[in-house]
Amino acid sequence: MPFLHGFRRIIYEYKPLVDAVMSAVGLLEGGGSHEDRVRSPDGESAPCSSLAELLERESQSEVFVEGISCSLSKVAEYGLVDAAEILLRYGAELNFEDPVSYYNPLHMAVLRNKPDMVRLLVRHGADVEKRDRIHESSPLDLASEELERLSCLLVLLELGADVNARDKHGKTPLLHAFASSDGLTVLNTENIELLLQRGADVNAASLDGETALSLLVFVVTEALEATAKDAAEMGNFCLKATQLLLSHGVDPSSCLNADGKSSVMPTLTQTSLEHFDLLFPLAVLLIRSGASLVCSHHGDSCWSGYSLLFQRLHTALLQCPDKSHASELLEQAEVLLDLAKVDLIALHVEVKLPVPGRDPHPYAQALKDLHSRVEEHEANPPALQSFCRAFIRSHLQPGPLEDRVKALPLPDKLKDFILPEPIPKPGWDCFKPPLSQR
Repeated sequence: MPFLHGFRRIIYEYKPLVDAVMSAVGLLEGGGSHEDRVRSPDGESAPCSSLAELLERESQSEVFVEGISCSLSKVAEYGLVDAAEILLRYGAELNFEDPVSYYNPLHMAVLRNKPDMVRLLVRHGADVEKRDRIHESSPLDLASEELERLSCLLVLLELGADVNARDKHGKTPLLHAFASSDGLTVLNTENIELLLQRGADVNAASLDGETALSLLVFVVTEALEATAKDAAEMGNFCLKATQLLLSHGVDPSSCLNADGKSSVMPTLTQTSLEHFDLLFPLAVLLIRSGASLVCSHHGDSCWSGYSLLFQRLHTALLQCPDKSHASELLEQAEVLLDLAKVDLIALHVEVKLPVPGRDPHPYAQALKDLHSRVEEHEANPPALQSFCRAFIRSHLQPGPLEDRVKALPLPDKLKDFILPEPIPKPGWDCFKPPLSQR
């Protein structure tokens, strides 16, 4: 049992030396805050001369190297660069694994977000790709998982860490960043943005088929089970993450991952339309960005956005508490359908609807009227200006369509025509939980 063996060794063999080192550098055993550190008047850590004297006295100990190597992990955790320099000078091992956590000093520095310590350890030869034995996480994986470690993430990338290296599960740092994000307590959008800027593969898939997009879809579906406050906050994260993925060429309507296998989750576009009334700003963002309203690989034989929208509208209208809410639902559906017309998207309008007068659905006539307006639009040839708009939009993609339209040397009115935006309404800009949870 390596865990118990390592624990006994540190307790009975070299813990006294580790305790002495901690005392010499001004850290109380078990203390975790900067207040526990003894400081000299100039604000620096306790004088390192006492540490050097201690190491000289103890240099003949049988557990000297192990003791100072374990101490290096601890001072790395606190970012004590001067103390680390001395320990390294006396032979502390950079790849020493903590007997309990199995992390090495570089891992500890990253976990506690100590970028100066990261630079020091790498300068002395620490391997930026070194993985721990238990989770096989690299320093870059660990840095990707928390926004508070952004400065270490930046340093590791500057020092040459591989942005697309994979762990034993096939997960890249980008997948670690998405997997650790819950949209509430962990908001990793800045880490995600930095990784993408530095060349992270936006379509990378783990051995289990997880992708950045499927992990984002998971958070989106979790928002549907949250409280109104949490759903709105999670929505902010999901919208920002979606914009980042779209700007780096991800296809939100593809049911296949980079390996050509079916994704473990439904597509992002599919999810947004299945719950368009609850995820309205996401559906707007995707359609405005030119997302396909059918599966990118299998067409409407896989799923049809038009059918999903009407199915959801049919169900949601039955649950409406009053006519004002029903009117809002119908208006939202029409807004999305109007946005889809901008790219001359074929809507595949075959859908089964309740028959007015014969079906008990209270809004059967409203559904039929909306469907008839779409059918009429589909039957008529588009105007020339609509063809021109669709042509311009197609040549600005893939990429951040909104940014590219704004950069065009055109009048604002023409830009608004190329990238129309629905008139904002109160409450339409955030995710919402189902009525039963409000």
